[in-house]
Amino acid sequence: MSRNIYRLGMAALAVLWLLSAYRCSPPGSAKRDLILATTTSTQDSGLLDVLIPQFEKQTGYRVKTVAVGTGEALEMGEQGNADVLLVHAPSSELEFMKTGAGTNRHLVMYNDFIIVGPQSDPANIKSAKDVMEAFRRIATSKSLFFSRGDDSGTNKKELEIWKQAGISPQGDWYQETGNSMGQTLQIASEKGGYTLTDRGTYLALRDQLDLSILFEGDPVLLNIYHVIQVNPDKFPKVNAEGAKAFVDFLLSPDTQKMIGNFGKDKYGQALFTPCANNSCGIESAADK
Repeated sequence: MSRNIYRLGMAALAVLWLLSAYRCSPPGSAKRDLILATTTSTQDSGLLDVLIPQFEKQTGYRVKTVAVGTGEALEMGEQGNADVLLVHAPSSELEFMKTGAGTNRHLVMYNDFIIVGPQSDPANIKSAKDVMEAFRRIATSKSLFFSRGDDSGTNKKELEIWKQAGISPQGDWYQETGNSMGQTLQIASEKGGYTLTDRGTYLALRDQLDLSILFEGDPVLLNIYHVIQVNPDKFPKVNAEGAKAFVDFLLSPDTQKMIGNFGKDKYGQALFTPCANNSCGIESAADK
């Protein structure tokens, strides 16, 4: 499936889903419904299964989650088809903010990207000095590499690394799945290939995969998540009060503690590090 076909299909499904959701809502209930457009990693990792019920319990809002790639989530925001976004592609987010489609953008949490692949490591990336060299070794050896190819935050990061490595990936060894992170991990596992993934989704699915962490720790692989309200001044029909309530919820000390503890009991480590309002100091002024 090509990237364009995938993106058009996802956009069409999202619009149909949203129309259906509102059509099924009783009169006067729309403002209690909140549409969250977010990256698949927050869903595949299981984090939203913990956060959303707590938010709904505290506020009375009903969250309708549309989990797509970050590119699709930002497009939904640009069209006023979502109330709030939770995404992880800072450069694209800044462009989104420049259009006036977003407001109230805040750093929420971070984790990191890793390269996973078969334990045999045919491209020998374990000994690479940095992530660009790891990518070069994969390309030079023509080892199977699976790209999401969906304009997600992960896909954007992957393409950025290929560019920095001076490589335009192409050939039978480089394959686009057009799928979510979880599905791409499953394909890479079945086919014995490499892929770039966020750590959280990998850890959540690790027991189902025949994949090992083969490269990690490069500062380039930092994975930062922001929450953004869709601007009610530009899109008056969005649920501005609900969106602000969701932003405030994510930034609250109790929720930040929940994020920091998520995964520890099951995986032995947290899947995300809370960082509300850059409390951890990972974001420079240029990144804001």
